[in-house]
Amino acid sequence: MSKKNKKKLGNGKPKQRRNGHNESAVKAKKHLGQHFLRDESIAEKIAQTLSLDAYSNVLEIGPGMGVLTKYLLQRDLELVAMDLDEESIVYLNHSFRLEHPEVFQKNNRLNILEADFLKFDLKQLYGNEQFAITGNFPYNISSQIIFKMLEMRQQIPEFSGMFQKEVAQRICEKPGSKTYGILSVLVQAFYEAEYLFSVPPQVFDPPPKVHSGVLRLTRRENLNLPCDEHLFFKVVKTAFNQRRKTIRNSLKSFNLSDNLKEDTIFDQRPEQLSVADFIGLTQKIANDPV
Repeated sequence: MSKKNKKKLGNGKPKQRRNGHNESAVKAKKHLGQHFLRDESIAEKIAQTLSLDAYSNVLEIGPGMGVLTKYLLQRDLELVAMDLDEESIVYLNHSFRLEHPEVFQKNNRLNILEADFLKFDLKQLYGNEQFAITGNFPYNISSQIIFKMLEMRQQIPEFSGMFQKEVAQRICEKPGSKTYGILSVLVQAFYEAEYLFSVPPQVFDPPPKVHSGVLRLTRRENLNLPCDEHLFFKVVKTAFNQRRKTIRNSLKSFNLSDNLKEDTIFDQRPEQLSVADFIGLTQKIANDPV
């Protein structure tokens, strides 16, 4: 990220410690879906999931109290830590730097940004440069994060981090499973998806009611699908919106010709179709004379 694009926010005063314990510096907020990771070894493992191959810009979403931030800064990268929580921003700009001077001696290329990832124009930060995304993601907006990542896939070679376990598994799932769905197909059309490891609730404060899972997405070399991409997205979403029905019934709104609907692919349910099958289906629909 170029220096001219850097933006510093959060000029509040440092929070006072209680009983000399910095965990009280930022209180987890339920409405933001915050669960602060306390396990240092897990944070370190997540930081190592990025290859930094042919890029150095990294965006961390939801840094909270910086447990992952600290390990990311031990690598040779340019880091933007983005959070919507003003209290976290104040902590990261002040107390965090004072408590971890050894980290900033090695890498001081940290930009703390108070912003809503879903609404923020990332072109302001990166222009057309490549960047990776990582984080302990708020579970209440996990799907929206993925969809925004897909919109910017031309600039995002890698994506890694922690989701609710079921969501992480769904993204990486293969055809034939009940959890295979819209996110699975759309993500895997453009990325290699790996489910790396599971994380128990007790390593968070407060502990979530669900288990968590860490994944890594690596962009495919060829991002151009051999079909109409807008139609591909529409076909996938429409098919899975009625996943218990056959493709013939779930795609009724497309008003396809009777001749096309005789194709055997229309006898299958959406979870039976691979990414390649959905691409082929999209091509057939696009060429339907009706």
